[in-house]
Amino acid sequence: MEEASTSASGKTAAHGRQRAFPPARSGVFYRFTQQNLPAWKPAMTPGCVITIFLVIGVTFVPVGLVCLHASNHVAEIVHRYDIDCVPNAYKRNKQAYIKNSSISKNCTQEVKVKYHMRAPIYVYYELDNFYQNHRRYVKSRSDKQLRYGQKHTDSSCGPIERNDGLPVVPCGLIAWSLFNDTYGFTRGSTEVKVNRKNISWKSDQESKFGKDVYPFNFQNGSLIGGGRLDPDLPLSEQEDLIVWMRTAALPQFRKLYGVIEEDLHVDETIIMHIENNYNTYSFGGKKSLILTTSSWLGGKNDFLGYAYLGTGSLSLFLTILFALIHVKNPRPHNDSNYLSWNRLNSNS
Repeated sequence: MEEASTSASGKTAAHGRQRAFPPARSGVFYRFTQQNLPAWKPAMTPGCVITIFLVIGVTFVPVGLVCLHASNHVAEIVHRYDIDCVPNAYKRNKQAYIKNSSISKNCTQEVKVKYHMRAPIYVYYELDNFYQNHRRYVKSRSDKQLRYGQKHTDSSCGPIERNDGLPVVPCGLIAWSLFNDTYGFTRGSTEVKVNRKNISWKSDQESKFGKDVYPFNFQNGSLIGGGRLDPDLPLSEQEDLIVWMRTAALPQFRKLYGVIEEDLHVDETIIMHIENNYNTYSFGGKKSLILTTSSWLGGKNDFLGYAYLGTGSLSLFLTILFALIHVKNPRPHNDSNYLSWNRLNSNS
């Protein structure tokens, strides 16, 4: 019996030795998971914190001033026209005006150039209260169809997918709502030409829109959303569509219409010839026409400059505040008396 029990216990021990044990706790993986690897842990002393805020303030304030200077040298004309281009008889019922195809949509507006504008002068249209970032709107498109043609039409284009049983190219709500106001400019009796070429991203033309894909069955339904497309031009050459299909993130946005390649001088009067076709009245939207130059930093935008100035000014204020506190109430480095449990013991 004694031998049997000894044999049984030996088997049990051998079986126990065969069980999988946890990995050694001295390995690199264990030290990594327990965050015990060598690391640089800076001691944020008062002097170090004050120096960091001082460097941020001294750096950011000049950068902010440079950005504001560049933005202020951009000449810009912003003219809202959606209200002024409605005839007086339809001021109270703008939708009746925009939906009536028998009424002329031509409109003439005058603007005065306040600053010298050097070429190139970019012409933008701006829409407000238009939510291109709506999830249903953004998803209503087919990138495969835009690239390869109507055989790739799929259900993602709904509700503008088919018409009379035939696929719509380009399909989807984004293409269906294509902006279709047009603009022309004159200076006295001379036409100011607008270059409509090269207004879209080259990568979009080459990679997202097919050179052998043509509009088909587009805007042929009973409900017309926006502009029409030339059926004889491939989608890769329809730059208005390419610009429009790059959806905006905010409800107020600008999109490039063209480029004026001649200077506009101070006190000149520019006549804008507008064809007011696009219906923004049904949802309370606004339309504006913008002429603007650019700087090395881009268009006119004061936000970046003010952001740098605000951050730099706040850092300088904190530098002065922390320096005064440190001078008035200096704290020795590594003083254990300031630990919470030591302060509790001293108070008791």
